[in-house]
Amino acid sequence: MSLFYENELKALKKSGRYRTREVIQADLKDFASNDYLGLSHKKELHMQTCDVLERLDVHSSKASMLVNGYHQIHKDFEDALCSANSFEAGVVLGSGFNANIALIESLVRKGDVLFMDELYHASGVLATNLNSVNVTFFKHNDMEELSLLLKNSPAKRCIVAVEGIYSMDGDLCPREVFEICDSADAILIVDEAHSSGVVGDNLMGVFDLYGISPKPNHIKMGTLGKAYGSFGAFILASKHIVEYLINRAKPIVYATSLSLYDTLLAHKSLEYILDNRAELSQAIRERQEIVHDELGISIAGLIVPIPIGDNKKVIEIKDELKRVGFSVGAIRQPTVASAIIRLIARLGQSGDELRALCQNLVKIKV
Repeated sequence: MSLFYENELKALKKSGRYRTREVIQADLKDFASNDYLGLSHKKELHMQTCDVLERLDVHSSKASMLVNGYHQIHKDFEDALCSANSFEAGVVLGSGFNANIALIESLVRKGDVLFMDELYHASGVLATNLNSVNVTFFKHNDMEELSLLLKNSPAKRCIVAVEGIYSMDGDLCPREVFEICDSADAILIVDEAHSSGVVGDNLMGVFDLYGISPKPNHIKMGTLGKAYGSFGAFILASKHIVEYLINRAKPIVYATSLSLYDTLLAHKSLEYILDNRAELSQAIRERQEIVHDELGISIAGLIVPIPIGDNKKVIEIKDELKRVGFSVGAIRQPTVASAIIRLIARLGQSGDELRALCQNLVKIKV
C-alpha cells in the first residue's frame, strides 16, 4: 500500500514539528488546557445540567436551527448572554472555529475589505481563503497602521478582526481599536475566546474590561469550551447583524444546532461566573501575582507564554515537567513563529501547585 504522505511526515519529524495525540493523564497537574476557571471539574454544574435535561422529552437538538433544531434552551442561553454582555441579539453554534468561519465568510462581501490582526486565530485566517476574501493583515496591535489603512480604504464596507486576548502571546487588544472602528464606521469583530470569563469586573471580557457599551458595528464572539467548561460558541451583535448571520452564515444554516447538554452546561457556568465574580477575580489576580513573582512575567489574563525558540528543546522541557507531575503546552510552528512553552495559570489547580510548577520550570530552563 502506498504511503502517500511519507515524505511530508518525515520532514515534520526532522524539523521537530511532528505532532501526536496523547491521552490525558489524570495524575498530572493540568496547566495546559484552556479550562481557565476550572469549571470542567465542577461536578455540581454537570449534575444541575443533567437534572434539567432529564426532565425534558428530548435530549438532542436533532436538526439545524432553521429546520427544527432551535430549542427554548438555546434561546434562554442566548438571552442570558445578551443580558450579561449588554448586546441586542445572539446566536449559539458548534465551536469557536465555526464561529470565525461563519462571521468572516458571510460578512465580507464583494467590494468589502477585511483588516485582520496578523496574529488572529487560524480559523479566521482559513475563512479568508474560502471565498477569496479581500483581506489585509496589519501588524499585531498596531493601531496607527490600522487607522491609516481604514482612512485610505475605498472599500464599500470595512471589517476589522481582533482578539480580546491573543491565544499564544496572551496580550490584550488595545482599547483604541474600538474608537478607531467607531470613527471609521467599520464593523469590529472581537474574538473573546480567551478573554471571556477571564477579564473585566464581571469577567465578561474586554468589552467589560474597557467599559465599552456595544454599538451597532460591534460583534463579540466567544467560546464555551474554555472558561465556560463546556463546548460550542456564541456570537453577540445587533439584531440586524444576527438576523443577517442566521440567513447567510453556513455554519449556522447547515449545521446541526449546538447540543442541548452543552448549551445547558454553559448556561449554568455563566450563572456560576456571575454569582462568584468577586471570588474568581481574586483567584485570577493571585495567580497573576505568582507568575510575576516566580517568572518575572506580567500577564493580562491567564496565558503565560515562555519563549524557547527551539522545537526540540520545547518538547524536552514539556517531557521533563511531565516527569515531575505537570502538564504544559509545547507550542511549535506554524501555530507560533518561534517555539514557546504555553503555561495556563488556571484556577483548576491551586496557587501552591502553580508556584511549584514555575519553580520547576526555572530549574529546567537553567
